Amino acid sequence: MEEGVDRIASSPNRVGSAEERMLRGDLVREIVARKERGEGVKQIARELGVDRKTVKRWLRLGSWQPRRPRLVPKGIDRFAEFIERRAPEVGFNAVVLHRELKSLGFAGGYDQVRRFMRPRRLERRWSELATIRFETGPGEQAQVDYGQLWIWIGAQPEKVHLFVFTLGYSRRLYAHAYRHERLTSLLDGHERAFRWFGGVTLTCLYDNPRNLVLGRRENKVLWHPQFEDFARYYAFTPRACQPYRARTKGKVESGVKYVKRNALAGRRFASWEDLNAWLERWSLEVADLRIHGTTHERPMDRFAHEQLTPLGTRAPYHYERVQTRRVANDALVTIGASRYSVPVEYVGATVSVHESLGEYEFFHKDRLIARHKKSARHSVVMEPAHYAGLLRAGGNKSAGTPPPRFDPYFGELGEVMVRDLKLYELISQSEGGVSR
Repeated sequence: MEEGVDRIASSPNRVGSAEERMLRGDLVREIVARKERGEGVKQIARELGVDRKTVKRWLRLGSWQPRRPRLVPKGIDRFAEFIERRAPEVGFNAVVLHRELKSLGFAGGYDQVRRFMRPRRLERRWSELATIRFETGPGEQAQVDYGQLWIWIGAQPEKVHLFVFTLGYSRRLYAHAYRHERLTSLLDGHERAFRWFGGVTLTCLYDNPRNLVLGRRENKVLWHPQFEDFARYYAFTPRACQPYRARTKGKVESGVKYVKRNALAGRRFASWEDLNAWLERWSLEVADLRIHGTTHERPMDRFAHEQLTPLGTRAPYHYERVQTRRVANDALVTIGASRYSVPVEYVGATVSVHESLGEYEFFHKDRLIARHKKSARHSVVMEPAHYAGLLRAGGNKSAGTPPPRFDPYFGELGEVMVRDLKLYELISQSEGGVSR
């Protein structure tokens, strides 16, 4: 009978049985103490009312230990790694995961996937809630992001990439419009924001932009080397949001929406320069002076307590990228999806193009031969002076000879008369036919 009791108590599926509840630390210590006093296993079992196998087992372990439940392997376990990676990408949607798991060979049902996802969904919900009211001290952090929208500039709508830089403590923001989100515009936006505020925060937070974050390795962010050099130059630490947790960057995302809805809604601008001039004016006259919904203070008032690292006499960051190009027959060099002119005597030569934040410089054998501001993609930028020597005196046989003044096919004032060919067709039809 006692052996039967022991089998029930020792069963891994009966952790809550009567004997298991009795065998707590004090009883096990009693078994060990009796053995040390020289009592035999049979005597201990008889006097304490437990099975001899149970006494032997606890003497072998030496102390009381909670029984570990036996883990039964499940069919979904071998897909756990895939689920952990894939779940954030599909918003922890069990229906989508079940459909994709079936294509990978999973034979279980939807309920099994839902049960597997339940603790992960709860963990995600609480982690998101924990970041809602995250605040930073004066001068500690700025948050950086882009927003896209279409704006009428001149006679046509243009897609504007809106760079927004928001100070975490005061909520002061700086906004600038660009044609793209490449590294050059991102660095230029930082440079302008630092000059606008007169200093730099200790850290800057980003939502893993592809032009900055090249990947992750061993839980470390791999930043673009050029951006790392920029951050070292201005002595701030870049930080990237955890993937799929962009709500830690809520201040700047709210700022992007605010700029779109308040500064740019229903607006039309004569030029890109006009647009950016308005953004700066709006920041000073509207955004800085409003009562912020979270801090209940004006950003300009809180900015007085920001503790930014001063720029001092630090010169602007010099970003330069060098590429080589061959000058085409039309004296144009293709770079950045646009074409720029150089002096015509360099046709066919190889030049080096030095790209900085806002312009291109063209060199031939260490000699600067042209400089152009960056233009929009697919533009053709031509400097008239570069073509001044295209018609050389030595190659023109009639150089120095006055032009004919009485050519009957030339206008009275020396202007060539250009007529539309359709005019001749109408005249011939009015005369009764087309001459052959």
